Amino acid sequence: MSSFSRTTRLLMAGTACMLLASCGGADDIASPGAGTIGVVINQPAPTPTPTAAPTPAALTAAQFATATTVNNISVTADEQLALVNAGSNNVVNGFGTTLNGVYPISGASLATASNPQTVLGNSSFIQNTSYVGALSGPNDNSFSGWTCSSTAATFLNSAACSAVPSVGSGGSAASCPTGTTDDGILTAGSTNTGFRICRLPQVITTSLTLPKIAGVVYRFRGQTEVGVDVGSQGADSGVTLTIAPGVVLAADATDSANDLLLVNRGSRISAVGTADAPIIFTSQQNLFSNGVSDATQGQWGGVILLGRAPTAVCATGTGPNTAGGTSTTCQAQIEGVGNRFYGGTTQADNSGTLQYVQIRYTGIAISEGNELQGLTLGGTGSGTTIDHVQSHNSSDDGVEIFGGTTNLKYFVVTGADDDGFDVDNGWRGYMQFIIAAQKASGSTADSFATEIDSNNAEDLLPRTFGRYANFTFIQTNSAPSAIRLRGGADFAFVNGIVKTVTGATCLNIIAGETVNGQRTTVRAADQSLQDVGPPTFNSVYFQCQGR
Repeated sequence: MSSFSRTTRLLMAGTACMLLASCGGADDIASPGAGTIGVVINQPAPTPTPTAAPTPAALTAAQFATATTVNNISVTADEQLALVNAGSNNVVNGFGTTLNGVYPISGASLATASNPQTVLGNSSFIQNTSYVGALSGPNDNSFSGWTCSSTAATFLNSAACSAVPSVGSGGSAASCPTGTTDDGILTAGSTNTGFRICRLPQVITTSLTLPKIAGVVYRFRGQTEVGVDVGSQGADSGVTLTIAPGVVLAADATDSANDLLLVNRGSRISAVGTADAPIIFTSQQNLFSNGVSDATQGQWGGVILLGRAPTAVCATGTGPNTAGGTSTTCQAQIEGVGNRFYGGTTQADNSGTLQYVQIRYTGIAISEGNELQGLTLGGTGSGTTIDHVQSHNSSDDGVEIFGGTTNLKYFVVTGADDDGFDVDNGWRGYMQFIIAAQKASGSTADSFATEIDSNNAEDLLPRTFGRYANFTFIQTNSAPSAIRLRGGADFAFVNGIVKTVTGATCLNIIAGETVNGQRTTVRAADQSLQDVGPPTFNSVYFQCQGR
């Protein structure tokens, strides 16, 4: 068996040699060379380089600003854009996902911030900040708790505006405090809510305190007034309405009168809530589940404070006023009510305090141009304190200020049907940390985040003069612009955010008169006219046209 194997191997070897010889001999055997053996190597596909989202083309001036002609005078869109570009750190072509509602997506400022104390020349009221807008970032809790949330704007840790306020239980056993009238237990059909209703007097002639009592709601009916008017030069009345933290006040839904609360000249309100226990002025319908919705508004008039600080607009037979507001006769009738006046010579007049307060579902149009809004200030002075206040779902303006010298801080306007912040008649003051989040739909055609003017009386004195710092204006409706500035008013804007929808510009500056060949509102400074020059913009981030 072994010999056979060896023979077989020899024959196989010889055969192999003959085959090799036929190919040119063993010495001609070549090693594999290039291209002899086809080897395929699969290289990994390269990772594609990310393509950045294209930057939208720069807005044209006409897309950025709206030009309006009044008395054959206009400020062109190019001129308005040039005013913004003349400032520092402004962004005029903002775009993309930058905000979550009113909150910045990140903690990085959308524009380089300026020191508002330096820009505005005020370090006593204005705080220095390192960011633009009213909120520093997505976790800023400075508006938490004391606000309420809706589709117009949602705030961290805040209850829904449409929710029944926190009244508490035990109203059936509660007693109404001295000075109020027991209106019994509030019922809706056969449902007993258990709320004890304590009604305020029509005219509060002596100081009244409303304590927080579990289960108690304070109701006002018709035109409810604090004190009586002492006139432009009268002494304090000594009447103060004091409201404790957490108190809920509701307008009377059972009467046909326009329910409102008015504080007359010489009297005061002290409504001081806390972040955890805000004071809430609302409609009676809001005291029932599903009694109101995000669309509800105009269920009562609003809150009006009247003071003895100067006004530029004087009623017939009074005034005119001076730059220093020294006229002892100038006064004006407030909108929305009859024969109630504001104005005087007391720059530091004190009409009281509103702190940590919500004012819900207000606004009534008495006639064209004669409306009630969430909060109305008429001739209130710098001694009046207004901070941490929200005006929600007014059918007119969120707040309107007629003359006076009151400053505002931490003020929110949500869901207003008309303007957010409306100032005129010679108001001279400062605002910081303010938000206007307009209605998404259904608002009036000329509603603005802020409307600033002097009632087309360009050179009445004192001249309207305002300074906005750290503001966030979200224009969610189809109004022409977010900011309307007209009437010769002097204004400065610093550390702000302005965002509008497609079809809405960011700015609308109007001049209605020409004096010595120069247009009001945008003319050079003129000390004789108490005019400090054109409006200024510093560190304002503009995201216009739904970009």
